[in-house]
Amino acid sequence: MTITVAAFYKFVGIDDAADLRARLFDALDALSMKGTILLAPEGINGTISGTAADMTTFFALLRADPRFADLVTKDGVAAAHPFKRLKVKIKLEILSFGHPEADPTKRAGTYIAPADWNALISDPEVTVIDTRNAYEIAAGTFPRAIDPGTRSFGQFPAFVAASLEPTRNRKIAMFCTGGIRCEKASAYLRAHGFDDVYHLEGGILNYLAKVPVEQSLWQGACFVFDERGGVKEPPTEK
Repeated sequence: MTITVAAFYKFVGIDDAADLRARLFDALDALSMKGTILLAPEGINGTISGTAADMTTFFALLRADPRFADLVTKDGVAAAHPFKRLKVKIKLEILSFGHPEADPTKRAGTYIAPADWNALISDPEVTVIDTRNAYEIAAGTFPRAIDPGTRSFGQFPAFVAASLEPTRNRKIAMFCTGGIRCEKASAYLRAHGFDDVYHLEGGILNYLAKVPVEQSLWQGACFVFDERGGVKEPPTEK
């Protein structure tokens, strides 16, 4: 049996996290789905696995909530569940960062569609930054991308302070696995004086899904946080 693996997130205000957690857990559990979903006042972030039919059922339920009506998932396949159990957790942030000024709902950078990404990062005037951690970057990255040398996303502000300057790095393009990290990273840069900030819409996974292999500038595999380890085949987007 083929298993679908769906990654998704959305920055949106959530003020009923406890009730929402119970509803999502019960729905996923009834479908025997696995994975992790994080809920916080700033939004939702998750990666879950199940059959294609069960995915359709679950996301129909989730998108019935107006807050998630336009939720996009990035889907891949696996031979078996890559997760051992189901978890739906309430956190302070859906992506731990600790800098409230990095609010994507107020000051996110400019989204760049996968079809336009190659031209942007090929521009020598653009500073290209891989916002992921060192072990993820070791699996694969884009040409010219700067490795911040971080072990956790919380170290990104220190990299910015030590290595970037608004008058020198006037145009910055960033990317990450699924797009969520870049949302916060771009908001952080814009809050600290960087005006011309871009990030890859939907992240690497969306790029792999949308850009033909013969046109792709991606080098290597895309590290993912489950038992698949690295994604080489393009996922599909829904």
